[in-house]
Amino acid sequence: MINTVKINDNISLSYIPMEKLKTTTIGMYIHRPLKREEASKNAILPHILKNGCKKCKNATEIAQYLDNLYGAKFSAGISKKGEDHMICFDFETISDKYAANGENLVSEVVDFMLAVVFDTLDEFDETTFEVERVNSINKIKSIINDKRIYANYRCQEEMCRGDAFEVPRLGYVEDMEKLTKEELHSYYEEVVRGSMIDIFICGDADVEALACQIKEKVRGIEFTDAKMPLSNIIKRNREVNKVTEKLNVTQGKLCIGFLTDTGFSDSDYFSMVVANSVFGDGAQSKLFNNVREKLSLAYYAGSMLDSYKGFLMVNAGIEFENFTKAYDEILVQLDEMKKGNITDEEFEASKGFLINSYTASYDDQSALISFHLGGRIRGINHSIEDCINSIKNVKKEDVVKVMQKVHLDTVYFLEGLGE
Repeated sequence: MINTVKINDNISLSYIPMEKLKTTTIGMYIHRPLKREEASKNAILPHILKNGCKKCKNATEIAQYLDNLYGAKFSAGISKKGEDHMICFDFETISDKYAANGENLVSEVVDFMLAVVFDTLDEFDETTFEVERVNSINKIKSIINDKRIYANYRCQEEMCRGDAFEVPRLGYVEDMEKLTKEELHSYYEEVVRGSMIDIFICGDADVEALACQIKEKVRGIEFTDAKMPLSNIIKRNREVNKVTEKLNVTQGKLCIGFLTDTGFSDSDYFSMVVANSVFGDGAQSKLFNNVREKLSLAYYAGSMLDSYKGFLMVNAGIEFENFTKAYDEILVQLDEMKKGNITDEEFEASKGFLINSYTASYDDQSALISFHLGGRIRGINHSIEDCINSIKNVKKEDVVKVMQKVHLDTVYFLEGLGE
């Protein structure tokens, strides 16, 4: 059972007990609204902060500090969940009871995490800033190297034109190039004082003692009003947006974007989750077994549901000449679902696939944190057991009904340059 303690108006500490593993996982997540003017700063900031603070002034000192904590792990990055652009810091350490000399390892990691975020250096190191800026620019440019990821990225971009979600997770090259370390440091001051911040601890820990530790650390900081970024699902009807792009590729990438008109707060949300599983999420799905296996029209074919923005995306790797056949067959399988042509085997296997996915989270501390963090972003308080029960209660007719709302919005095809 998750236990949440309010540190102050901006910061919450959530503890998820889990003693079956010998580790404790800790995360801090700073919530920012997804928008063009902040995206590039958000993307580079965690990598700058990861390189030094007043407690450990550089990467060498940080590495030594973590080594002294039995090799505690530390990573930083940026995440995009709907219109929530999260600056993320994640840690893993062995639990205190397994420390050879009785050290308070979790407390030490929390202390370091708070120093990284709240006790940064008075100014960012010029060399570190330039290195991380180049790294950030290279990450943006390298998206095109994985054509499957690139095609999915481009389809989402085309589908979400005019919506906040079109802003890319990693920001923009041109904005990175203009950014200065002084501007970023000023922005950092704004972020840590004026953002909603979630701290999650999953494992074996004394949450009351850690809450006191965190409260003491942030006591002297003047925080400003902050709100959790809210996401709205995309709702519209328009002519299908068809985009074809040519690159030097040997395999076509077909991405089809559908709008579901269904969000996580809707009563039929879990019906849509099951519907997506039947349609294309997993080896039991219609897309996998028909488009890929039976008809051999794709090297891979599957779908994913974005519950924050309410769209369903189909991805398929195909031969260029199979575009029409693969595209038509994907729509045929969608139509089959709308007609109610779902076998008992498909339906039960899809529900089982989802239930197994939820159940597996009980053995994964990072997955548990991700699940409950998603609940915080959505503003809901479901447990994993709640989700499993909701999946179990979905009937076949519920899936057929919810699929009636699904409509085609965007078709993106990445093809070769040709002769």
